[in-house]
Amino acid sequence: MVEPAQGYNCGMRADRGLREAFRIHPEVAAALADGRPVVALESAVVTHGLPRPLNLEVALAMEAAVRSAGAVPATVAVVDGVVRVGLTDEALRRLAEAPAARKCGRRDLPVALAGGATGGTTVGATAWIAHAAGIAVFATGGIGGVHRGGVFDVSADLVDLGRAPITVVCSGAKSLLDLAATLEVLETHGVTVVGYGTDRFPAFYVADGGLAAPARADGPGDVARVALARDGLGLPGAVLAAVPVPAAQALAAGEVEAWVDAATHEAAAAGVVGPAVTPYVLGRLAALSGGRTLAANRALLVNNAAVAGEIAAAVAGLAGRSTGYD
Repeated sequence: MVEPAQGYNCGMRADRGLREAFRIHPEVAAALADGRPVVALESAVVTHGLPRPLNLEVALAMEAAVRSAGAVPATVAVVDGVVRVGLTDEALRRLAEAPAARKCGRRDLPVALAGGATGGTTVGATAWIAHAAGIAVFATGGIGGVHRGGVFDVSADLVDLGRAPITVVCSGAKSLLDLAATLEVLETHGVTVVGYGTDRFPAFYVADGGLAAPARADGPGDVARVALARDGLGLPGAVLAAVPVPAAQALAAGEVEAWVDAATHEAAAAGVVGPAVTPYVLGRLAALSGGRTLAANRALLVNNAAVAGEIAAAVAGLAGRSTGYD
């Protein structure tokens, strides 16, 4: 079991109910109180997205990348029935090694908390928790989206991103999804999508997913200004900064498509459905690619964490608050 959450304070924006459910790491709470940049990190990638021991190595590398960019990392997870915002290295290690961790979307949080469960939070759940805690920027790998094949399978991430006014740094949507439909649903829910240094919408391992990005931002200041304009308008949706996978680890669209086709057919033949599809397919992609998708996934996750740290610092600076690193 992961250590119980003790000695943690709740963030300023949480109400009485959240004060009973959230535990915010003292370093994160202090940074929020001082107006210094903080970056939330999701934990479903630790519990379900990457194999051991790579999951822990990447989680620690992401936190280090956030710190190198001048921000405080706040990995979000459910630990022993408590929402934790910021983990110690030991808690993160034990989460990565937990044998039966839950995958916690926003709908799963009440059950997880009531049952004292431990689990990794998805993109949608992390976005909601981070915003409720007062965190403005969140980094992940690829968001969920609309699945292929005409089956009504749409990730709750898309709905949740329409409800959380936070900036999410990602590498577009996962390659196994219907990207065109995913962008349409993001538009429907009022999510502002910008390509980061690109006019194209990335597809996780692939820098160019074959579709134009709705808008473009060429640096952390550009994204920060978009986010602050969103806040000034009082709009409820996220700003999605879509960052291409680093060029050295980027994969060709054609080969990824062939692997995705094979993996999704295998999943269907094995009767894999619902939330289990994405972890299954990602595992098969790693095998079919000889580990190349894992290398790309690691590279984009760490790069996105670094970019998110820079954006968080830019948001804090433009908002007229000291970053604490002058």
